[in-house]
Amino acid sequence: MKETTTAFETRSLSSLAKVFADSELQDERSADGTALWKEVFSFQIAYRSSTTIADLRVEADSPLLPYMTIRSVGLAPSEMPVYANPDDRYLRTTPGLFPDPLYPLSDGLKAVAGQWRAVWITVSLPSRPESAAPLYAEETTSYPIDIRFKNAAGELLGEEQFKLEIVQAELPEQELLHTEWFHCDCLATQYGVEVFSEEHWRLIERYVHNAAAHGVNMLLTPLFTPPLDTAIGGERPTVQLIGVEQTAGHEYVFDFTLLKRWIDMCHKQGIQHFEFSHLFTQWGAKHAPKIVASVQGEEKRIFGWETEAGGEAYTRFLDQFLPRLVQFIRGQGLEKNSYFHVSDEPNADHLEAYRLASGILKKHLAEFAFIEALSDYAFYDHGLVPVPIPSNDHIAPFLENNVKPLWTYYCCGQHQEVSNRFFSMPSARNRVLGLQLYKFGIQGFLHWGYNFWYSRHSVRAIDPFRVTDAEYAFPSGDAFAVYPGAEGPIDSIRWEVFYEALQDQRALELLGRLGGRDAALEVMEQELEEAITFKTYPVEAAWLLGTRERINRRIAALLG
Repeated sequence: MKETTTAFETRSLSSLAKVFADSELQDERSADGTALWKEVFSFQIAYRSSTTIADLRVEADSPLLPYMTIRSVGLAPSEMPVYANPDDRYLRTTPGLFPDPLYPLSDGLKAVAGQWRAVWITVSLPSRPESAAPLYAEETTSYPIDIRFKNAAGELLGEEQFKLEIVQAELPEQELLHTEWFHCDCLATQYGVEVFSEEHWRLIERYVHNAAAHGVNMLLTPLFTPPLDTAIGGERPTVQLIGVEQTAGHEYVFDFTLLKRWIDMCHKQGIQHFEFSHLFTQWGAKHAPKIVASVQGEEKRIFGWETEAGGEAYTRFLDQFLPRLVQFIRGQGLEKNSYFHVSDEPNADHLEAYRLASGILKKHLAEFAFIEALSDYAFYDHGLVPVPIPSNDHIAPFLENNVKPLWTYYCCGQHQEVSNRFFSMPSARNRVLGLQLYKFGIQGFLHWGYNFWYSRHSVRAIDPFRVTDAEYAFPSGDAFAVYPGAEGPIDSIRWEVFYEALQDQRALELLGRLGGRDAALEVMEQELEEAITFKTYPVEAAWLLGTRERINRRIAALLG
């Protein structure tokens, strides 16, 4: 029988490439890059075989090997990649398979005949060392990374070399406040564990660790089950950190044991700030969130959709609970690290209801920061939200009026012109946000979907490996940034690239400290015909990579 010779192709690519199995590569070879100490740097190696290889091996050799991780870029289905009216800045607008989850190599690596696939290489550099070990010698700053593909017999099929130059400066700590809404109930549902059982806590901590490693430093903290993305009249599983006992005469006893455990766990994982869950329902502040209590030894729901937001019963409850919460916060030394919500995404139609609800809370919580996702400047103008979080497509009037402090967010609605991280968008459109955050001095970023693994309005659980659009509700990539692995989170390309955006902002912060903010902006916008705004920016990956390269080179020059 005649032996078949396997043709095997490889190409080194940047982290901003998206390798589709059903098309030719669209990105040019990228075989070198620069990074600062304490930075996470990623690149890809695309590969294609003329025959299917069920047991493909990948090996790495580099002085940076102790800091390296290699993962396989998996494919995720998208039945709804875009809304009906996408702009012209999408990679694809048709349903299909998109590169997104990053699987550990322990899951196996395969080559499918004729299809381009990729591996994702991450170099997590430590703090700049003081030792004189050979790796860290000042005169040696460029390190080769050799990636080799072999078959089960150990025969070499293809190889690539990437060179990473380390600039002798350390990426500064992140100052941006960053929250991605963390859905504890989704973890319990997906893994089939009891809420706040030891197994649930173990999973929570692993996911919090992942979030913190990607720049999340503020966590949505469910005092009571967050009234978010819930069908009117429906319920999400109870995830309530505050123990409540209702006694005779509608008096209440509160237990903060679980909240204390939550705070301690977050501190252990590097979370410094706490975003306490909304105390009124979403889109109007008309009702109380679901709250359960022990009533004569039986757990019952005592508040919910039937409870008027400003009614006597719920007001009496808050008048008892909030002073105790303030006492707890002070006891934990969290006065400057606690943030409150009234109701998510209010608009002018909700003004009076929001004003009433806000007054009930601020009677006890006036000393703390209140933040809210909103897009109507007129609503903010009434003075009800001290820290507004407008969407990035409605932020212009807030910037024009020099609102400080100012955050921004995006979700499914921000699908035209602005940055976002849908499957169907180029990764550069995800990463450019870091430059925008720096230019406009944004203090915080919020996103609603770290791990929302339900259908729209939380009607049912979904399999996020099969359903990526919350059952035709949002473009794929909006509802979650990580997938549920057997033992914890599986990262996505979008999640890794978003963290690169945050690192770009930090690099600009460093450059601004060394050479001045105006000089940093000049480097960032060098040779652009139009200044960067939230809606105007280059869409080419090469420009974004080149901009970061210029930033690194200027940092190196200023350090001498």
